[in-house]
Amino acid sequence: MKTIDELLAEGVAGQRVFVRADLNVPLDGTTITDDGRIRAVLPTVKALAGAGARVVVASHLGRPKGAPDPAFSLGPAAARLGELLGAEVKFATDTVGESATSTVAGLADGQVAVIENLRFNAGETSKDDAERGAFADQLAALADVYVGDGFGAVHRKHASVFDLPARLPHAAGYLIATEVGVLKKLTEDVKRPYVVALGGSKVSDKLAVIDQLLGKADRLLIGGGMVFTFLKAKGYEVGASLLQEDQIPVVQEYIERAEKNGVELVLPVDVLTSTDFPDLKTKAPANPNTVAADAIPADQLGLDIGPQTRKLYASKLADAATVFWNGPMGVFEHPDYAEGTKAVAQALLDSPGFTVVGGGDSAAAVRILGFDENAFGHISTGGGASLEYLEGKTLPGLAALED
Repeated sequence: MKTIDELLAEGVAGQRVFVRADLNVPLDGTTITDDGRIRAVLPTVKALAGAGARVVVASHLGRPKGAPDPAFSLGPAAARLGELLGAEVKFATDTVGESATSTVAGLADGQVAVIENLRFNAGETSKDDAERGAFADQLAALADVYVGDGFGAVHRKHASVFDLPARLPHAAGYLIATEVGVLKKLTEDVKRPYVVALGGSKVSDKLAVIDQLLGKADRLLIGGGMVFTFLKAKGYEVGASLLQEDQIPVVQEYIERAEKNGVELVLPVDVLTSTDFPDLKTKAPANPNTVAADAIPADQLGLDIGPQTRKLYASKLADAATVFWNGPMGVFEHPDYAEGTKAVAQALLDSPGFTVVGGGDSAAAVRILGFDENAFGHISTGGGASLEYLEGKTLPGLAALED
């Protein structure tokens, strides 16, 4: 995989460099609530612009249905990128049309432009190779060189991620190089004890990575909504908690495999419950109950790990040499159910080992709950991509950057 440093050494002055970034930031109307992904691509954009390239930044945002939708415009992201760069960033109001063509043509050496949301064109996400390839051809006309730096999208076989690199000289940006380097530390010659904390709502989203980790990790800590399928698999009453009954047989098999393989599978000993899901808009007090994990009342649902479990999980992370965390421990968006996620985040900070926060909601939680993100070993920009890498899958966007 060619690096951006190799590309810069060859010289990019005057060349149009297409940077496939991940600017898929959360928005409240037109207000960006977390600009972490924009900041993550800054080193690559700054290096290219500083070397005299004419930088064309492209990304998706949200899930528009293959047509323009103002709610998913990259306009706010382009404006924020300009603020962070301290320089004007031009914005094209389409992807490959008149605005994009004229905007890119008007760039001077060292200038930066952002083109509109790639998913406004159906060819970006099409499963038809010809349709996707046709869109990639149009994108290729805007550039001389391709730099892949949108790690959060490398697990997608999309036109700008997979097809476009085949049409242009290409290299990996700084973010992708960093992300891949970190993931190799979690899969090759791992320092032990290797502890993985998994949360999130659905156990089905994590089955493939659990399957892999049962042969690699020393300890697995389970939380979030997915934990209730584990508790049910052990024969416990879970009340009205989130439950995927169809996954119980698989989870039971994983519990047995963990014991057989000597992997310590750690489940909550207590949970916070309520009869109602909390109001995440008003943050009205929820008055949670603390109950034993094997005795959740029939009319209540679990919403966070309890105080004894927080202490237990912190102790299980204390001696870790390598930690990977993906998924919150509870409904962290509400203050009454944020303590479990806070406890795990704090345990990572206290750990002497190499700590990785696996993107997605975990990365958002770190920022929302006020932690210093620079204090962690690494915070990934791609939750789904990180999980699929750990599952051992070939990621299309990485494969496309290989020579």
